[in-house]
Amino acid sequence: MKKLINDVGNVLSESLDGFAAAHSDIVVLGEDRKFVRRAKLKPGKVALVSGGGSGHEPLHAGFVGHGMLDAACPGQVFTSPTPDQMVEAAEAVDGGAGILFIVKNYEGDVMNFDMAREMSVREIQTVLTDDDVAVENSLYTTGRRGVAGTLVVEKIVGAAAERGGDLAALKALGDQVNRQTRSMGVALISCTVPAAGKPTFAIGDDEMEMGVGIHGEPGRRRVKLQSADAIVDEMVTAITGDLPNAKGGSCLLFVNGFGGTPAMELYLVYNAARLLLQKREIKVVRSLVGSYVTSLDMAGCSITVTMLDDRLAKLWDAPVHTAGLRWGM
Repeated sequence: MKKLINDVGNVLSESLDGFAAAHSDIVVLGEDRKFVRRAKLKPGKVALVSGGGSGHEPLHAGFVGHGMLDAACPGQVFTSPTPDQMVEAAEAVDGGAGILFIVKNYEGDVMNFDMAREMSVREIQTVLTDDDVAVENSLYTTGRRGVAGTLVVEKIVGAAAERGGDLAALKALGDQVNRQTRSMGVALISCTVPAAGKPTFAIGDDEMEMGVGIHGEPGRRRVKLQSADAIVDEMVTAITGDLPNAKGGSCLLFVNGFGGTPAMELYLVYNAARLLLQKREIKVVRSLVGSYVTSLDMAGCSITVTMLDDRLAKLWDAPVHTAGLRWGM
């Protein structure tokens, strides 16, 4: 294993210290590094709190800031944060209008965020993301996994919160965006968790894992490596086949790298997906390409499609200023 680390046990703490120092105009690191919060809080606003295992950066801490999250709780690599982290984060950012948890559908995350909600004296609602069409169930979830579509929910709901939306309305909006979002991923090379020191799964030079999860968990099947067009065709077919009434609609097309994929390849995938959506009479009106919901150093990518109306498109376009995503400021 070759990684830029000092000690396996200090990887997360040293990384968080560097992150907070590099973006001190945007974020503040909570006591004992339990959470990352906005440097400038906005009283009277519903506070958005998310989190999950580390290793997916910039998700979630990289999306703390104006127009997105108010706080994020980082767990150890691929491990859920603890309920006390979430409670303390909620207390730190509570502006008096309630708290909205945005939670990926993994058993540890769901259980711990639910426990935090029960422990807190604050008014808290939850949006659960489950956009992955690859599998209905896995070892990590009951139902579909929450993957890159989580970013889309955080961005759109974050914009509405910035405009003063109330807790009930933001919860409904988050659920709506999640219902209109589908994702699927493919892995070419496994990731390596520092504590493990070896790849999460073994895969042949001529193989790929179709439908992989963001922790390296298996997807639909292991198959021989194919051309990019063939890979994208299978992913887009699965996504559009699961989106109700997509034909004739407009969408956001988000091509996400898993950490070990060059931008050149991500844009090639984007172009192939765009042309396929066009053939299916789905118009791409907004785009995002880059490594935003990663799996450490895994080679591969995911495709996310979110069906948009005028309101959702305007919320996507609204100003955002975070370490990992920024425009319009």
